[in-house]
Amino acid sequence: MNKVLILDFGSQYTQLIARRVRELNIYAEIKPYNIEISWVQKYQPSAIILSGGPASTGDIGSPRPDLSIFELNLPILGICYGQQVLSTIKGGQVQNGDKREFGRAEISVDSCPLFNNLPNNFNVWMSHADKVTQLPNGFKVVAQTAHAPMAAIANDTDKIYGLQFHPEVTHGEHGTQIIKNFLVDIAGLKQDWSMANFRQQAIADIRAQVGSGRVLCAVSGGVDSSVVAKLLHEAIGDQLVCVFVDHGMLRLNEGAQVKQMFEQHFNMPIIYKDASELFLGKLKGVSDPEQKRKIIGNTFIEVFEAETKRLEADGKFEFLAQGTLYPDVIESVSFIGGPSVTIKSHHNVGGLPERMQLKLVEPVRELFKDEVRKLGLELGMAKEMIARHPFPGPGLAIRVLGEIEPDKVNLLQQADAIYIEEIKKAGLYDDIWQAFAVLLPCRSVGVMGDNRTYDYVCALRAVTSSDGMTADFYDFNHKFLSKVSNRIVNEVNGINRVTYDITSKPPGTIEWE
Repeated sequence: MNKVLILDFGSQYTQLIARRVRELNIYAEIKPYNIEISWVQKYQPSAIILSGGPASTGDIGSPRPDLSIFELNLPILGICYGQQVLSTIKGGQVQNGDKREFGRAEISVDSCPLFNNLPNNFNVWMSHADKVTQLPNGFKVVAQTAHAPMAAIANDTDKIYGLQFHPEVTHGEHGTQIIKNFLVDIAGLKQDWSMANFRQQAIADIRAQVGSGRVLCAVSGGVDSSVVAKLLHEAIGDQLVCVFVDHGMLRLNEGAQVKQMFEQHFNMPIIYKDASELFLGKLKGVSDPEQKRKIIGNTFIEVFEAETKRLEADGKFEFLAQGTLYPDVIESVSFIGGPSVTIKSHHNVGGLPERMQLKLVEPVRELFKDEVRKLGLELGMAKEMIARHPFPGPGLAIRVLGEIEPDKVNLLQQADAIYIEEIKKAGLYDDIWQAFAVLLPCRSVGVMGDNRTYDYVCALRAVTSSDGMTADFYDFNHKFLSKVSNRIVNEVNGINRVTYDITSKPPGTIEWE
């Protein structure tokens, strides 16, 4: 199978490169820019892509790949910083631009295999201050913009290309075609990777990692953990034990629904553990969102430690399975270990305490959410299950802003259930990536009948997205929002005001905390 190696220099768009490549049915994997050449040789990629990044090639200690990658005679595509770093290595010059380019720019392209079947002029997405000012040896200019006279450079003989713009970003035009031209027309790769391939390889990897060991799998009823459980069950059967922990902050009646889904639809036994009092007790008085996440993550570990010991009467566990996804990893910590900012921690990312003596099994760690859905369908799971909106591991703890109290959780459960019910009745559920209600840490004055009220404010959130990395708010009509608002205020005693969040990601995140 053809494989594309993406070397990550810290760009916020690196994961999008992998998505675009995979959408072309070509397998792509991201590794740090400084991965050792011995690993690259063993991996045997068919092409290499150098990502963008925040550094400047003129800075002392700016990131450089192992120069030996240029001796492998592989097609190479450098994007933004990737173009600048390969230009520097190959004898060109890069300078800080007197005019920066961020956002859309019109590009003019010359005859080049990279731009086959494209118009002479179209819009691209720029995000740079530095730019190439002197061509590297053996290269020619094949595209220009008003502020980047070397917006694309090419060495057709060595099959090495550089782009100042970001073809992976959907805001530009023809980006996927450019990537396809590089991988298929220039590099000669076959479009032979599919979710069926991933399924087969994942099952083989699970069996190789687990052997005859027993695996404890944390399930939440969400898409990610459910797909992981189904995949593991197909791979190792009765070696898998699924445990569902009710932390008291689930959606309305969700505990019973999850149990029924596993036992009746998946034909898989599940152990139900009600730990709501333990979690709510530890969260009492805590309002900081990061502290909430850490408390919940640590408490999950405590509960699983206890469950592990109890269940080990039937045999010792060696592994813990988790539904960690690629966006979780990216948002939690810089992929390349650099000085990037942690946006928020994720309860299922990172190592376990050594005292647990369990190894992690994370078979979908390199997949995006939509790819996990495709894997679920490949595994024969019902579309209704696969189409469920994402639900965070900490649950309603990060949707009740401020301190957590059982009464607040109850209010939010009712409001959220009404909201989702109306979305489904309107036939909008599948058009929305994620929808949920949030209980705000403030009260507002209202009037019901002839009486004054002083109750909580509920915010509604609904976004469209393809991967959860970027998102736009869903454009409900006001009649729909009015209906939802009226129902919540009339049916949920304790909420007297409803508002709708129209913030995109970025600058906001999808969740409020």
